[in-house]
Amino acid sequence: MNILDKIIEQKKLEVAEAKKNVSLSELKDAEFFSRKTFSLKETVESGSGIIAEFKRKSPSKGIINDKADVLEVAKSYEKFGASGISILTDSEFFGGNLRDVVNVRNEITIPILRKDFMIEDYQFYEAKANGADVILLIASCLSPNQVHEFTELSHQLGLEVLLEIHTEEELNHFNKNIDLVGINNRNLKDFKVDLQHSVNLKNQLPKEVLSVAESGIYSLEDFKFLKEKGFDGFLMGEYFMKNENPGIAFEEFIYNVPI
Repeated sequence: MNILDKIIEQKKLEVAEAKKNVSLSELKDAEFFSRKTFSLKETVESGSGIIAEFKRKSPSKGIINDKADVLEVAKSYEKFGASGISILTDSEFFGGNLRDVVNVRNEITIPILRKDFMIEDYQFYEAKANGADVILLIASCLSPNQVHEFTELSHQLGLEVLLEIHTEEELNHFNKNIDLVGINNRNLKDFKVDLQHSVNLKNQLPKEVLSVAESGIYSLEDFKFLKEKGFDGFLMGEYFMKNENPGIAFEEFIYNVPI
């Protein structure tokens, strides 16, 4: 069983427990459930394209930064020009939780991506109820039919969809209703990074699709390479979070990027 399989098995247990604690009707009555969401498509097209991430740890790197304050970091990301903010809400493997989204939602006016392993309808209602604007669908966890159904549900709830792919086979998960396609530079099964592989996949997508380079962007040179190859967005977390003050690291980085 690889790490992705382990995460999905744990996620099934977590979702079952969450359903016991908070009903669907309670989620629909939550403060944020009726709010109008922000569009990541719009902010990626009109701004820096950087979706800056808040992530405490990961299975491949262990603890990255367990001292940073999510609200402080999110405000800095917005202040210095992030197009959106990605917040890890998986607890067991990434040290996050949905409270991080709730704590940030009323304090910023750019889109929040709930980054998690979405495998059941309940999680989409959960995302909306806690203030997310965008959800992540990971192709390697889902069938093309599930991606289609979850995309429809997301749009019914006013949420945008970022579909993450890594292989040529996963291009089959794409459908015309997907809002953005993320191409993970890092293989989720062995954690190897290959930027050129991502470029090759991007070139097989319809030209009008907004593409987001995800993970493994370790330098300004990596960013410039991907931007020159036509990527519209850039999901970056570890590059900023490994610093004591991720907000300052983001400010210094964005000052040097070709916008």
